[in-house]
Parts: sequence; structure tokens; C-alpha cells
Amino acid sequence: MTPEDGMTEPVISLRSVRADLGSRPVLRGIDLTVERGEVVALLGANGSGKSTAIRTIIGQVPTAAGEIELFGTPRGRFRDWARIGYVPQRTTAAGGVPATVTEIVSSGRLSRARFGMLRRADHEAVRRALEMVGMADRAKDSVDALSGGQHQRVLIARALAAEPELLIMDEPMAGVDLASQEVLARALEEQVARGVTVLLVLHELGPLEPLIDRAVVLRDGCVLHDGPPPRAVGQHALPGHDHVHPHSPEHEPMRTGLLS
Repeated sequence: MTPEDGMTEPVISLRSVRADLGSRPVLRGIDLTVERGEVVALLGANGSGKSTAIRTIIGQVPTAAGEIELFGTPRGRFRDWARIGYVPQRTTAAGGVPATVTEIVSSGRLSRARFGMLRRADHEAVRRALEMVGMADRAKDSVDALSGGQHQRVLIARALAAEPELLIMDEPMAGVDLASQEVLARALEEQVARGVTVLLVLHELGPLEPLIDRAVVLRDGCVLHDGPPPRAVGQHALPGHDHVHPHSPEHEPMRTGLLS
């Protein structure tokens, strides 16, 4: 079996990765490994580098130094993006473009579609994804009519529709009501049971706590802790938390567009 098969190699591997936003260093030489089937949470205060780490892994932020591999393949040569489902930070599901719930979720299936045409199997995958996040009854509705929590369910369904081997999620629970959090936790639990590998940024563990295998805590672009998740939830439970919360705009995580 070759490393490209991704069965013996880590699903994600970062070695001494540095990344800058403008002239500001954000990641300062981090190492991170996610093995097949693991559920790993990235934790840390605002400005610690969590979202930048995610966006560096998927290629939205260039590296200044270091190496990234996906399924054993250097990221620069990795082409099998259908194996990865990505859920960006909460944003408007259609990005301002009129669309139905089904249309948005179906866009997540295009990487597997032949010549851009959805077949029966693709439509079935979209239907299953909508059922998993409890949005099947809103399939024909415009996304403009959805609440914030429902928008987030659609974003997650879009990623699930691709039936990925790796799910990368950037604060999937942020600003989502408790009912939606519980629905999304159940959907994620089902994916984990299927053997899907998960890397997600969290502000706190919340309903996902039972699923988390490891917590990687970032602080000022460095790995502060890599091991069992903290028992309590919230930033105040993080190892090394010093009760300093930067809230100025330059410390806020960057938002990404849905289809970027």
C-alpha cells in the first residue's frame, strides 16, 4: 500500500508550519498530526491561530515555512479534495446568491459528480445529508428564510453530502442555538461511527465533548497543549489560560466565504 492511499500515513500532518497574515506572524512553527479515525479539537482564545491553522491546511492561507501533508501526500501535490469536507465559519449559506437548501447542499456533491451532472447516487447522498442535520423538511425552501442555526445545518449538510473521509470544521457551533447544537452533535457522532476523521475548531467543547479524542490548544500561534481535552468547557478551562482576552478587531478570526 502506498502512502498516497492514506491508510498508513496520518490523515493530516503539519511539521514546523509557519504562516503570516500580512506582516503579522500567526502560526509560529506548529506541529500537528491527526490519525485516521481521530476527532481532534483545536482550542484557544481569539487570535491564537486556530482558524488560520485550518485555512492553512486547506490551502486558503499560504505557509511561510514548514510542511503539510494530507493523506500522506504533500499538500501542494494533493488533488483528491473529494475526500475532504470543509465547513467554514458561520456565514450566509448562499453568500447572497438566491438558492434553495437543496441547491446549496448539492454543491457539496459536485466534486464527485461526473461532468458536473448529479446522478441518482448523488441525489440520494444529498437527501441523506439533509436528513442527518434535520433539514429534509426545508429542502425546497430558500436559504434566505433560514435562521442562523439552520444556515449552519445547511453548511454541514453540504460537507456531509460529499461523503468525505476527513471533515474539517471551523467553529461549527458558534452562534448556534442549543437545539441545533444537539442535532449537529448527533450528525457528527454518526460520521465518527463511520470512521470519518474530524478536525474542528471550537470555542468550547459543549455537546461535542464526548466525541473528542484529543485537544490541541494554541496560544499566540504555538501549540500549548496536545492531549486529553480539558474536563471543564470554555476558554477558562484551557491549559495555561491566563484570563487575558484580546477583543480588538485585529484579533478577531477571519471569516471565509462559503464557496471559496
